[in-house]
Amino acid sequence: MKIDLYGLDGEKQNTEVILEDKIFSLPVNNSILSRYIRVYQANQRQGTAATKTRGEVSGGGRKPWAQKGTGRARQGSTRSPVWVGGGITHGPQPKSWRLILSRKMRQCALRAALSDKAQTGRLRILERLVLEEQKTGKLKKIISGLKMAPKYLIILGPGEQMIQTAGRNLAGVTLRNFSQVNAYDVLAAKSLILSKEALTSLENSLVKGVINE
Repeated sequence: MKIDLYGLDGEKQNTEVILEDKIFSLPVNNSILSRYIRVYQANQRQGTAATKTRGEVSGGGRKPWAQKGTGRARQGSTRSPVWVGGGITHGPQPKSWRLILSRKMRQCALRAALSDKAQTGRLRILERLVLEEQKTGKLKKIISGLKMAPKYLIILGPGEQMIQTAGRNLAGVTLRNFSQVNAYDVLAAKSLILSKEALTSLENSLVKGVINE
């Protein structure tokens, strides 16, 4: 698969980039993507929500009134769930929501997400991604020049880590190292941007199966 190469000014260059078919030309497997999103979002849950049972609420040690002779319903504690300030019945307790997805399926999901961006025209390859000054305005100008839909994901190559400084305060821009990108980030973004260096590193990592997403 071939794709146009862009300069930092947002203009197309006279050359094209050949994308790895095993990564960018695959049929989009919605089943795997749906499963990946479910597992990813479940693993983001902290599972720390908790309520106190009647045994954990402070107080209530004394029987509020005698068992018999008062004419009122028998009560053993003011911390019963039927009392105001009492414990909670069947409330949430800390638990793990973690789900497991095999490494092979995670990589299949990432390839499917990348293929979706490439095949729908939402991928831009830059000749290089180097700023003379590490300033947010410089990077913002480059992104706006590409004329893509907002909510960007920029994948950085080994020599482009300084871009993190310029882009970390940009609204709607997510930056990921090529070895840390995952299918959820790719799907969540409307536009995908990376340089030739980042593209080569990403393709090599995925072909070798060593990417840690």
